[in-house]
Amino acid sequence: MRLKFGLLALLLLAPTLTTAAPPRDWSAVATMKPDGAYVLGSPAAKVKLVEWASYTCPHCGHFATESAPVLKDRMIRSGSTSLEVRHLVRDPVDLAAAIVVRCTGARGFAATNLAVFAQQEKWMTQANTFLQANGERLDKLPRAAALRQVADGTGLTAIGKAHGLTEPQVAACFADQAAIDKLLALSATVPAEVTGTPTFFLNGKLQPQGTWAQLQPALAAAGAR
Repeated sequence: MRLKFGLLALLLLAPTLTTAAPPRDWSAVATMKPDGAYVLGSPAAKVKLVEWASYTCPHCGHFATESAPVLKDRMIRSGSTSLEVRHLVRDPVDLAAAIVVRCTGARGFAATNLAVFAQQEKWMTQANTFLQANGERLDKLPRAAALRQVADGTGLTAIGKAHGLTEPQVAACFADQAAIDKLLALSATVPAEVTGTPTFFLNGKLQPQGTWAQLQPALAAAGAR
């Protein structure tokens, strides 16, 4: 009876051992901090990377797309690493892009942020053409209306809608002056050490490296996996 009971106990435990929950995927998780910055990944991550970035910065676009297969899909996904995105707004097009990305909220920020960087070359080309043809007209409009037309004319609105935004949501975000002021206030907190974009701080320490190839070893050495 003792042997039979032991076998029965193993059989009863077997389903428990084979149905353990898989590790959480943190790659699509975004959390807004009180100052308006977004943290991608686990807030409790051991390795904390802070990036000052601009959507109209080509180097930022290159970093986002080159780093994604490892930084997003492995390091952030595992929960070992978080990426805090802090916007350094350089111009009206950059501001329009940030409004669209942030309009998707915590649920859509990670994917839309990467999509805007991944399609940067295309919408920046459209932006140059649109601004050359409409610059004088836009200067006469209220800022919110001008920014919305920039978003529409460059294709940024279309990117946002492809990631779940509705027309009423887009309109509300461009009319939300308090949210826009919060974004600009965040941009104004840029430290003196930040002289360009992208600039990175790894666990609070300024990184001299500006490319993914240079930054990846520092992340690995800090414990990113």
